[in-house]
Amino acid sequence: MARKQFDIQVPDLTGKRAVVTGASDGMGLGIARRLAAAGAEVVLPVRNQRKGTAAVEEIRRHVPGARVSLRALDLSSLGSVAELGRTMRDEGEPIHVLVNNAGVMTPPERQTTADGFELQFGTNHLGHFALVMGLLPLLKAGRARVTSQLSISANQGAINWDDLNWERSYNGGRAYSQSKIALGLFGLELARRSAAGGWGITSNLSHPGIAPTNLLAARPEIARSSDTLGVKVIRFLSARGIVVGTVESAQLPAVLAATSREPGVFFGPKGLAGLGGPPAEVELYSRLRSVEEARRVWEKSEELVGVRAA
Repeated sequence: MARKQFDIQVPDLTGKRAVVTGASDGMGLGIARRLAAAGAEVVLPVRNQRKGTAAVEEIRRHVPGARVSLRALDLSSLGSVAELGRTMRDEGEPIHVLVNNAGVMTPPERQTTADGFELQFGTNHLGHFALVMGLLPLLKAGRARVTSQLSISANQGAINWDDLNWERSYNGGRAYSQSKIALGLFGLELARRSAAGGWGITSNLSHPGIAPTNLLAARPEIARSSDTLGVKVIRFLSARGIVVGTVESAQLPAVLAATSREPGVFFGPKGLAGLGGPPAEVELYSRLRSVEEARRVWEKSEELVGVRAA
């Protein structure tokens, strides 16, 4: 079966500064490359400097003359997140685009961050919450578009308020869903607080559908020694153009959310069940519609990371 190709028009980003987490490979690398190709100066905060350097070289191969650079960041360490915030505030350059793309998915056993949080909740949500708080003055200065990358898993499960760190009964899939629901609620609350406070920040959400990324592949750093059955099935379907997307198509909703001229809310693939297809604005998941739940996530996140919006 022939694979349909989808693409979008990206506006000129010359003179803009963009920050993309999780851009050392996969979708994040593709997002960063598209922003660089549109003229943006792109900053890649990475945990693995070797992979980061390879990503910079890859972008420059595709985009000669691209302005792209690395910064150190481990989202599973609040100390590392705070250090990046200090570094970029010292640089003093406004940020015009931030894509909260990095993530970790379903480690085989429960793991914790450097600060003792369940790994997925601590990395996918709390790490990005702390990052936005640390970069807030620069995001305000750049009247930034902030895009938080969710997952179709945010359309199932719930936030486990009685045991946010899954200490009593760990379920990797449910903990992953919680982390993405929390990130989505945070993104929507950021939009509301920006509007109320005159911050000038546009906060959107995106999800990539299903694609053969490295989230379910072998990842020794989270004790996954081999590819999961899930990623093998996804690769099989993707290669044959069946239902799911590709790494290339999966990056497009986030690029659209980060660069669209209209604010929007939630962007994802428009195909069957949101698994693949062309990017478009899509209906907000039911788990993300409660204003009160979003406010609760924000306030609890402030308490857990010890950082408040200035």
